[in-house]
Amino acid sequence: MSVEMQDDYSVLLWLDSQEPGPLGVDISQGSVAGTCIPAPGREGPNEDCAFAASYGPDAIVLAVADGAGGMPAGHRASATAMQALSTSLSDSRKQSLLLRTAVLNGIEAAQRSVLELGNGSATTLTIVAVDQHNFRSYHVGDSAALIVGQRGKVKLETIPHSPTGFAVEAGFLDASEALFHEHRHLVSNFIGDSEMRIEVGKTQLLARKDTVLVATDGLFDNLRQQEIVEIMRSGPLSESAAQLAAMARQRMLEPRPEDPSKPDDLSLLLFRLS
Repeated sequence: MSVEMQDDYSVLLWLDSQEPGPLGVDISQGSVAGTCIPAPGREGPNEDCAFAASYGPDAIVLAVADGAGGMPAGHRASATAMQALSTSLSDSRKQSLLLRTAVLNGIEAAQRSVLELGNGSATTLTIVAVDQHNFRSYHVGDSAALIVGQRGKVKLETIPHSPTGFAVEAGFLDASEALFHEHRHLVSNFIGDSEMRIEVGKTQLLARKDTVLVATDGLFDNLRQQEIVEIMRSGPLSESAAQLAAMARQRMLEPRPEDPSKPDDLSLLLFRLS
């Protein structure tokens, strides 16, 4: 999906259903690509949603949301959060607000909108905002962001808001063990929870050949980090998006004891500076 620029704000990609293939677009800031696929055998709607939006001539916002499984209306929660975020960003741009302020306002707008549904639904929300050569992450839940240099150096890896995510960060659990942990599906922070908290990363420099990835746990629960890094760090973004999605889906459909496997919806966005 592509939308014409209005007031220096434009939705470049909007993904919330099964697409015929990865979608990509070249913009003044660089290139962005993404895909959104449902879990194998899912009969209901995909509970993921993702969008990439240009915020003025030099900035871009990448966001993914994953409606909470086991809670009512997961799809409605993620779509509601994304629409509220997008609308808030558009309003902020008209007011010429700083990007950091605009993103935080957008997350708060998403929180209010999901709470107003009044049906107990919830969603994760993870954002990476790039302004010229600087980036910053914002996240609620276990959808994650990963930023990698051309040679494979990891510049950013967000910590999932989950018992296993915190255990890995504290050194109590190995990352490979966490992939197979029985409690990996538990999440401790949601948009739609009255006690929601936003984790804001520090501002860092984005080099010209770095690649930004924002994705739901359908990717990170089925591929090891090094596998993701090797695929995303080089080559055309649409091809990398397709390869990541295909590899994760194969793990879901053909589980093997030596590999992680967790059937789930999967959404991802990739971005690289021009």
